[in-house]
Amino acid sequence: MTVAKEIMTPNPKCVGENDTLVDAARLMASMDVGALPICGEDKRLKGMLTDRDIVVKCLAQGGDPTTMRAGELGEGKPVTIGADDDIREALDTMKRYQVRRLPVIDGHDLVGIISQADVALSLSATETGETVAEISE
Repeated sequence: MTVAKEIMTPNPKCVGENDTLVDAARLMASMDVGALPICGEDKRLKGMLTDRDIVVKCLAQGGDPTTMRAGELGEGKPVTIGADDDIREALDTMKRYQVRRLPVIDGHDLVGIISQADVALSLSATETGETVAEISE
């Protein structure tokens, strides 16, 4: 049985819930990624922030990315998977919630992220294709 921690990208970099969207965008650019986990002062996962969130939920609404905080865009309880959960459960979760990036937690600690790229590198072409198709519906 393959578990989440075996295919995840470990040690994800977080944007702080009190960091500005400009700070988040700069971090995304420096890391060449389109999404980052939002972590609170308590080191717990608060949500995910995407480059699209910054554009659609801030810029397009006339918001100021120099003052708006990442935590303002972390809505609801984040969808996660446990580090020791079977990869099939992770894939089902990605499909059910249509998320391209799935935070992996161990207890309350964020330990990794499973992305579509991780799925593609670790699973068969058929499994990858089915997962990507269902996420993108």
